[in-house]
Amino acid sequence: METNRQKKIGSVLQNDLVDILQGEVRKNGISNLIISVSKVSVTTDLSVAKVYLSVFPTEKGPEILAAIKSNTPLIKHDLSQRVKLQLRKVPNLTFYIDDSLDYIEKIDKALTGDVNPIENPDLLEKRKKS
Repeated sequence: METNRQKKIGSVLQNDLVDILQGEVRKNGISNLIISVSKVSVTTDLSVAKVYLSVFPTEKGPEILAAIKSNTPLIKHDLSQRVKLQLRKVPNLTFYIDDSLDYIEKIDKALTGDVNPIENPDLLEKRKKS
């Protein structure tokens, strides 16, 4: 269970990370790309922040994630300059792709009957036998 302090720090980091990432996209003149920070969860000791990113179009997700991970120190520095009056120490950032929208879309298709796994069992993911 997240404390109120963790939630507040997460929301501060989320807002500033959105500004940083979207600013970099605009500054580099990249068109047809949207990066949003869907969630930031901070550990109880405030040392690590898990940042979940939504990238559109989703095909560019792994490429963008790799670029962001390689630039994590620069992003952390920019973030520290923005939140230096609010936080003593900026948490270490770990970035992940948020695939919850794809998961929701898959469930929605299954519920509306577009894809029926009962009629076509090949649609189901195969379970690994241990």
